[in-house]
Amino acid sequence: MRIVYFTHSLLSCWNHGNAHFLRGVLRDLIARGHDVRACEPEGNWSLGNLLADGGDAGLAPFRDGYPDLDPIVYDPAAPDLDALLDGADLVIVHEWNEPALVAAIGARRARGGRFTLFFHDTHHRAVSAPDQMRAIDLDGYDGVLAFGETLSEVYRGWGWAGRVWTWHEAADTRHFHPPAVEGPRDGLVWVGNWGENERTAELETFLFAPAAAVGLPLDIYGVRYPDEALAMLARYGVQYRGWAPNASAPAIFARHLATVHVPRRYYATILPGIPTIRMFEALACGIPLVSAPWDDSEGLFRTDQDYLAVQDGAGMTAALRAIREDGDLRASLVASGLETIITRHSCAHRVDELLAIVATLTTTTRKDAA
Repeated sequence: MRIVYFTHSLLSCWNHGNAHFLRGVLRDLIARGHDVRACEPEGNWSLGNLLADGGDAGLAPFRDGYPDLDPIVYDPAAPDLDALLDGADLVIVHEWNEPALVAAIGARRARGGRFTLFFHDTHHRAVSAPDQMRAIDLDGYDGVLAFGETLSEVYRGWGWAGRVWTWHEAADTRHFHPPAVEGPRDGLVWVGNWGENERTAELETFLFAPAAAVGLPLDIYGVRYPDEALAMLARYGVQYRGWAPNASAPAIFARHLATVHVPRRYYATILPGIPTIRMFEALACGIPLVSAPWDDSEGLFRTDQDYLAVQDGAGMTAALRAIREDGDLRASLVASGLETIITRHSCAHRVDELLAIVATLTTTTRKDAA
């Protein structure tokens, strides 16, 4: 198949977590012999910030780690959809594209495009900004790929019953795996962006304060940390390391004793069951993980076997202390978490799921292309 994916950026992962998953999915499709195109707008926001933060050298980890991925960069003011869609069998459009582009591709499909067309939603805007999302013109789309069952339920309520599929994120195990040779590990690490104060209290309660209480050095990697956030890190003695390319995350995890999962508030409340991509990646890299309150409503993982779950700051403090002092516990968590990723949550599994979804579509379930 010729598969075309429209993304905000493949080159840049700066505050663009979908790039993590997308890279793994596309490289697996390429390895299976599919003709794959990733299309991204020239001068996009994420890439602009990456270059401002790390310069052209900031792209080196992506280029080194993913030599098989080479996105097509188009003019967002005048995209040549005839060329970009030429010969396409399957087209997927990510939700972080301009609404005009989303609509234009749907219009091509409705006017007789012979490709299957999916909208890919990996964000909480369907519940945090529903009017904004419902204003996006998806009339020409064959279906929606949603990254959690609770998000799929939202789309079913909007009339997409039978045409929305839950398609979770996963780890690119070609890139995210335990180190070939174990080296020294020390302290705690958290890789994540600050965002719009969506989890400020949670980070203090479940990360900064427990790390300080246990006496574990804490390294933070991420972007969009305002002055008040940096001041909070300083009060707790946290080392803020700034932006790190996602391709460098396995090496970062390999230097640390443990990490923590702190879901954004929407995914801990009204969209339960959707973990951050870091949870998949951390377990794939073989680092013990402790999670702040999060309802694994879909049974993606084995709670307290693949990772430790806590309900409050005191529980996090106890869990981190246990991980620091108990080597057998660390080894058990690593082995179990890695097993779950390898057997259920690699990007290869998601490609299997995607191809199965496409195979089930018939002329009756697809939009009429006539």
